[in-house]
Amino acid sequence: MKDSEIWEYAKLNKLTIVTKDAGFSDMIMLNDPPPRVIHIKLGNMKIKEFYQKISAIWADVCSMSKEYKLVRVYSKHIEGID
Repeated sequence: MKDSEIWEYAKLNKLTIVTKDAGFSDMIMLNDPPPRVIHIKLGNMKIKEFYQKISAIWADVCSMSKEYKLVRVYSKHIEGID
């Protein structure tokens, strides 16, 4: 699917887009939810390391996503943008 199709599907179904693609971060900055966007910015890593990092913070990420239209997940912190 094209990014625009993913966006429209998520918007119609009130979903959150979880992505490593910066394009969705740009799109949400110009729009209001839905959808909401969680932008994973952890860099390249093995899947086991990724799973360990994301599992440890996922509850916080989801909680922040309810409050902010964009949540950026970095290796050392989580950032919410409204």
